[in-house]
Amino acid sequence: MTSITLVQGDITRQHADALVNAANSSLLGGGGVDGAIHRRGGPAILAECRALRASRYGKGLPTGQAVATTAGELDARWVIHTVGPVWSPAEDRSHLLASCYRESLRVAGELGARTVAFPAISTGVYRWPMADAARIAVEAVRTTPTAVEEVRFVLFDTSAYEAFARHLSGR
Repeated sequence: MTSITLVQGDITRQHADALVNAANSSLLGGGGVDGAIHRRGGPAILAECRALRASRYGKGLPTGQAVATTAGELDARWVIHTVGPVWSPAEDRSHLLASCYRESLRVAGELGARTVAFPAISTGVYRWPMADAARIAVEAVRTTPTAVEEVRFVLFDTSAYEAFARHLSGR
């Protein structure tokens, strides 16, 4: 059984086997969590991302998929990059957001990771409403079979932490 914990803080300061990066499809860094992971992790992450773009992901990583690289200078073994969907009031893309969590757990399992730290995927510049993102994330993690022992949601601020806490407790 996978335990789920919540932490308020900076995902780049976490110690875990794998840190999940809310990446953009280019895999070449960006803003928010993506930029922070690339900055703190150093050039080794970008080098592996460039190699992935030159081989398997020439057109970029598709939304809802996940791929791993080294964690560089982060306190982890791997970074699992996943591309969240942009929120749309006109189209239900929740299956893509859930896929980010499921695919990241699948990759983590293949790597042998026992602890995985997730950010609140798609809630920054992709504008996914926090309460809905928390519901989707918690449900996806709870229902995905995995050998991962601990999933840690690392939430940047109090409102994100509280939204995830409400869904984790079933309120």
